Amino acid sequence: MKRRNFLKASATGLAASVMAAPAIAQTAPAIRWRMQTAWPRALDTVHGSAEALAKRVQSLTDGKFEIRVFAAPEIVPPPQIFDAVQNQTIEAGHVLSTFYIGKKMAYAFDAGVPFGLNLRQQHAWLFHGGGLAAMREVFAKAGLIQFAAGNVGVQMGGFYRKEIKTVEDLQGLKFRIGGFGGVVMRKLGVVPTQIATADIYPSLERGTIDAAEWIGPYDDEKLGLHKVAKFYYYPGWWEGSAQITILLNLAKWNELPPAYKEAFEMACHEQNVVLIAKYDALNPAALKRLIAQGVQLKQFPRAVLDACYKATMETLDEQAKADADFKKIHDSWKVFLDESNSWFRVAEASLDNYRYAAGRRR
Repeated sequence: MKRRNFLKASATGLAASVMAAPAIAQTAPAIRWRMQTAWPRALDTVHGSAEALAKRVQSLTDGKFEIRVFAAPEIVPPPQIFDAVQNQTIEAGHVLSTFYIGKKMAYAFDAGVPFGLNLRQQHAWLFHGGGLAAMREVFAKAGLIQFAAGNVGVQMGGFYRKEIKTVEDLQGLKFRIGGFGGVVMRKLGVVPTQIATADIYPSLERGTIDAAEWIGPYDDEKLGLHKVAKFYYYPGWWEGSAQITILLNLAKWNELPPAYKEAFEMACHEQNVVLIAKYDALNPAALKRLIAQGVQLKQFPRAVLDACYKATMETLDEQAKADADFKKIHDSWKVFLDESNSWFRVAEASLDNYRYAAGRRR
């Protein structure tokens, strides 16, 4: 009797749960957002990451939360994405926050600043070092909320039509570079310019610019920059950790049901892992292909790096004096950077440097 009662109760409970699932799905609102990336559709890395994120969100919400992804500049030009999210022309933008330092220099810390945190350090600072809360406080003033949604790691230093042998070679160099790096390089006589992705190749080909940086071998090869400039420099010291960010309109975010918010955050965390894995897997082969096509791989001379480092520290100090938000973030960020560097120097750097050297001796 007891067994029959148990089976009856179990069957009743199972039926109730089966009936409840569709009922929950029916009560969940159907939400449609638009998100534009700052990248051309041809880049299956960064733009592809945004599409994968949207697909995951839709899957996690049983198709109820749909995010349509547009490439640059299908709705607005990339420099206008910030404003478009702010005024609700679109609900979300998939960007690098340093594109918008003209509005507030403190946004640079969200993406990563010159000679700053590497990828793992950036994640540690954001998620366990107070960085996420600090950045959200700043973005909230503009009616936005930001989410880390991928990282491209250390970038290359770009393609140059001439060699950079001394600091003096930077004088008058017309360089396609955006964000904080451009501010720093201006101190060294560089003429930084921000141009649309589609215009980089023709500008470099015509000599309108002398050099251009984008991301790294895989994406740079897709843009064809090696066909019009043969000197490929490293490292991209201005973005040792280029954190990809999704900017959301804060009011629209607050309207989302809790389950939708959780789905969105989980999809962002997934892309924080997947995007850098894709770059790390694809860049080695791409670099080999570029060299095979005649690209000359060059490391920035130590004197040039030293001058860039000095200019970076000066710029950080100047901005801290000029902007209270920048100073508040910079002061705590600097403490985190110094402490993190002391650990990475002992463990990560020592092992990595040995492995690289030992591998070359075999």
